[in-house]
Amino acid sequence: MDKEQALAKVGLFENFNPKYLKGIAGICTERNFKPGEYLMKQGESGIGLFIILSGRVRIEKTDASGKEVEIAENGPGDIMGEMAVFDGSPRSASVKAISDTTCLVLASWEFNSFLKAHPEAALELLPIVVKRFRETNDALIGLRSMKN
Repeated sequence: MDKEQALAKVGLFENFNPKYLKGIAGICTERNFKPGEYLMKQGESGIGLFIILSGRVRIEKTDASGKEVEIAENGPGDIMGEMAVFDGSPRSASVKAISDTTCLVLASWEFNSFLKAHPEAALELLPIVVKRFRETNDALIGLRSMKN
């Protein structure tokens, strides 16, 4: 599968204009991770987003007491670290490969340069980002209502 096809299957880019998809594919790099290797660590600055092409990763978060909590496992087609690309905040969780894993990596500075050169592409992303925010908000409201 080529980079454009892989990107087109990711929620963030699935309805992206093909000419922009081609541009984004051109600035992605492919990286391989062995089991136990970290793709990103909680608290570190976010250098980019990762799209899993093959393999599996575990998302972990260290809570306030220092206990490590498993959040999820992700596999092919999943995207991680996209929020750090948009807001530059430190990573909110760690991601570790649990099998041989290949990812596309889109560096923050490359992505931001692309969006500055193609502001209409940023406008295409905005509704997708807002939709994801709404879904997260709805999930949190659902969790809160389960507590009551």
